[in-house]
Amino acid sequence: MSAPTFILFPAPMKPSIEDIEFQGIEALRLNGPNGVSAVVAKHGAQLLSWVTSDGRERLFLSEQACYDGSVAIRGGVPVCFPQFASVGDLPKHGFVRTRPWTVSSRRTGDDYALVTLQCSDDEATRALWPHAFLAELTVMLESDRVDLEFAVTNTGGEPFSFTGALHSYLRVVQVEDIALEGLHGHEYRDAASGDKVIRETGTELIVDSEVDRVYYNVKRPQLLRAGNLSLGIQAQGFPDVVVWNPWVEQCAKLPDMPADGWRRMLCVEAAATRPVSLPAGEEWYGRQTLVVV
Repeated sequence: MSAPTFILFPAPMKPSIEDIEFQGIEALRLNGPNGVSAVVAKHGAQLLSWVTSDGRERLFLSEQACYDGSVAIRGGVPVCFPQFASVGDLPKHGFVRTRPWTVSSRRTGDDYALVTLQCSDDEATRALWPHAFLAELTVMLESDRVDLEFAVTNTGGEPFSFTGALHSYLRVVQVEDIALEGLHGHEYRDAASGDKVIRETGTELIVDSEVDRVYYNVKRPQLLRAGNLSLGIQAQGFPDVVVWNPWVEQCAKLPDMPADGWRRMLCVEAAATRPVSLPAGEEWYGRQTLVVV
């Protein structure tokens, strides 16, 4: 009688976090369960890559993005604070997305990897915005799920107001073929139509021209149906959802986007587009969760 044959399978890799260089800048790679991974740049605390267990990249990152620190990196998930868009006197989308952040904590478990980065006021930020603050971004990677939590603490002696967003660029094969569900019945401000305020009557949003909308007070999750790249999108703390695609004409005006970049992305952002008042010593936080469905 022959001896039994045993087949040895390699042990699954445990979640880990490593310091890497990405396009010439300092970053961290989070390695999670089932082969998932994420890359977070220290520049702007920007999530630049999220690869799910099927090996697919789920975030759009422009091939023409600039990494020298002079402008924000086009793609991934830029952090917008203390100003959303151009409504105010600050640089568009604020200044923390072009600031250096530091890693304040990192840890792993059997089924997750988590890192927190932070950024605080200094002489340069106070010259633009005269307030003391501590901003933190936490990225938690699990199997086919990523959570981004943005927290702001007012470390000064006076209240301040801010707007902001997690400006998520989601990767799609062809934006004309996607549908975004979960926004029916909500009012939105349509920047592509002269800032008209309109109520969404459709059960799903189809992209067939420029889209630049702020949906107000959204409490339901969204579903991005994109063939086998469908994602569930859930926000907490952030009251609004911004949906953006520049389409052909506006894309051509963006020097850090390829001519066909508009076709391969859709921004679905967790946002606070109207001022949030934060008393001295208090903390505010908002979260966006992306999950494969």
